[in-house]
Amino acid sequence: MTCLPTSSVGLILLLIGYAAAGPEPDVRPRAVRSSACQEHVNLHNRLDVVEKKVEDTVGKLEAELAALLDAVEAPKWRPMLDNTGKTAVDILEDPGTVLN
Repeated sequence: MTCLPTSSVGLILLLIGYAAAGPEPDVRPRAVRSSACQEHVNLHNRLDVVEKKVEDTVGKLEAELAALLDAVEAPKWRPMLDNTGKTAVDILEDPGTVLN
């Protein structure tokens, strides 16, 4: 009986293990894999477009909110905000009455 070198025994055991494991369950042809990769890339591109639109919308809303806050804090509206404990405008009052 001849003695096989250790590397040959290891290679034989590796091949036996690979054969016992069977074929890979999700082996798809190259064309299918590349189309799946292309779909993945397309999805990321679409998500990038959506992300950009969301960022633009948030930027516009922040600008509008800042403008509204500036308008509310303007001297014209200040008396309505500075009333402590009483309302400056009562919607149930007769429009002809004047506030103190």
